[in-house]
Amino acid sequence: MSEEFNNQPSLIERLKNLKINRTAVVSACVLVVAVVIVCAVAISNNRTKDTPPVDDGRAPVTQGTDKPSTPEDTTKKPETNKPTVEQKPTPSTPVDDSLPSFVLPVSGSLSKKHDTSNQVFSDTMNDYRVHLGLDIVTEESASVYAAADGKIERIWEDVRMGHCIAIKHGGDCYTIYKNLSKTLPEGIAEGVSVRSGQLIACVGESAMIEIAEEPHLHFEMTVNNLSVDPLEYFDEDSIKTLNIDASYGN
Repeated sequence: MSEEFNNQPSLIERLKNLKINRTAVVSACVLVVAVVIVCAVAISNNRTKDTPPVDDGRAPVTQGTDKPSTPEDTTKKPETNKPTVEQKPTPSTPVDDSLPSFVLPVSGSLSKKHDTSNQVFSDTMNDYRVHLGLDIVTEESASVYAAADGKIERIWEDVRMGHCIAIKHGGDCYTIYKNLSKTLPEGIAEGVSVRSGQLIACVGESAMIEIAEEPHLHFEMTVNNLSVDPLEYFDEDSIKTLNIDASYGN
């Protein structure tokens, strides 16, 4: 009997065991309560997400602004990355590339012809040189007319050939009038359009390298920037009026 009693746990040991068991029970209860709370929170959040918003008749407000949100614009916008085709402007007036008809710029006698190959004698310079134009002998201050319709391209003074005028015509043609007087008719200036037979100047004695000759107009022509013989562009009736001056030769 005494041995059986001795084998029973003492009171202290029972209290220790009871304390350990109570701690385990409390921990288990706390763990169960925590699990329940977590599950309840999760279920509440899911219900909040699944609940549709209540339509109170007001447009939803975009976060961070005080302006109502607007539905997405589904209108198709034009594409801006497509290359544009350059439209070349059409000229308002056609360009005239044809040569006009020419009239004599002054009345007189032909003293020197156009010659780019054979040199002719210069009374003033006392030598032989090529002559890129026509010399038409006339009276000093004789009227000089535009040989064709065109525009005055340039008015200038040349050291050798004196006062000069250049008129641009169709067909990339220019007529050049040299050995003119300094005074020009009213309205004659660079950029002015002139008509065939219009008065543009008067014959002078301003060409220093031809000063020994009689008063005359030195007349030149170019086509496509090449010097040409003006006689090839006048009609036969006009050429017949240019009686060759025997005192100068050709």
